[in-house]
Amino acid sequence: MAVISSDDICAAVERYKPCAAMVAVQCLFAVSTLWVKVAMGHGMNPVVFVIYRQAVATIFLAPITIVANRRTRSKEMQLGFTGFSMVFVGSLLGVTGCLNLFYEGLHLGSSSMATAMTNLIPAITFLMAAAVGQERVNIREVSIIAKIFGTTICVGGAITIAFFKGPKLLNQSEDDSFMLLYSSSSRWVVGVLLLAASSACWSLWLIMQGPICKSYMSPLTLTTWTSFLSTLQSALLACFVLPDWSAWKINSLSELSCYIFVGISGSAVNFSVQSWCISVRGPLYTAMFMPLSTVITTVLAAIFLREELHVGSILGAVGIILGLYVVLWGKAGDARNGTVQVKREDFLEAVANMDSQLDIENTMSTPFLAGMSDAQRAN
Repeated sequence: MAVISSDDICAAVERYKPCAAMVAVQCLFAVSTLWVKVAMGHGMNPVVFVIYRQAVATIFLAPITIVANRRTRSKEMQLGFTGFSMVFVGSLLGVTGCLNLFYEGLHLGSSSMATAMTNLIPAITFLMAAAVGQERVNIREVSIIAKIFGTTICVGGAITIAFFKGPKLLNQSEDDSFMLLYSSSSRWVVGVLLLAASSACWSLWLIMQGPICKSYMSPLTLTTWTSFLSTLQSALLACFVLPDWSAWKINSLSELSCYIFVGISGSAVNFSVQSWCISVRGPLYTAMFMPLSTVITTVLAAIFLREELHVGSILGAVGIILGLYVVLWGKAGDARNGTVQVKREDFLEAVANMDSQLDIENTMSTPFLAGMSDAQRAN
């Protein structure tokens, strides 16, 4: 009978630690999404949530940044007008726009739909990168065909979620409307469109990471600046869309806890864990776990929030996930063929620049981009 030594146990723990870490990250994202959905059901405004969430992130990161950079006076710490302009626009698109659209879509739709739609980010990024010439489109290469095909499947899945309702999987009734477009649940369609726009904003932000990462500051400093600027931008937006200042009121301890939990977990825990996993196992490994949050959220939402599950939503989510894996397979083919030059340090810098959006933001889209050079990171 074989004897298992302590060294074997330690080796096994080290082997499966990245897997456990990524599962924990996806669970964290699922819990955050559900918590925000519940808080919105109790009156929390999505726009105000973004403000407080980013404010918490800024307050949490600022002291760490000051201490970390206390003895640093290098050129990379100098922001300058050009660098500030790029960071400002990046914050406006990748944080303020992305988060506000995402949470408004979450408010109008469901938590399971919101997590499913985030899997569109790699496909949308591929389309944008191809449009601006950062992605080669040679239909004679299998990897390119795979990415085009996977993107098409993703888009088809999103359209299915938006416009095809289908019968309920649970508690079926005879009066269920099959087409959301003609039902009283048309707000669902608006929610899907907002979530798709959110993914597009995040993808556009990723396209900008090439020049942004060549700017003048450390990743931690850049993350703090992004949090701060997005707080101000979101507050300015709220002044226009929420003239009633009572909407800014924190109504309960549970709502306050939601702000703190999502702000800190997104900007610290999520980023740190993912950066470590990427450095150990690589970007494609982390990207493989992206759909897990959709599954976890769907199950928990059906159990605890009594969210209705329809055939159309499930089919659309499955289509998006399958398309995602096809796109990732194409990206892996690029890496194997030497088409993509992997620069782990550059990628980790790009990840560090993230404000760990929706947990989505870091969690999902970034790993897909890892194998690119500075100018191509948004692929």
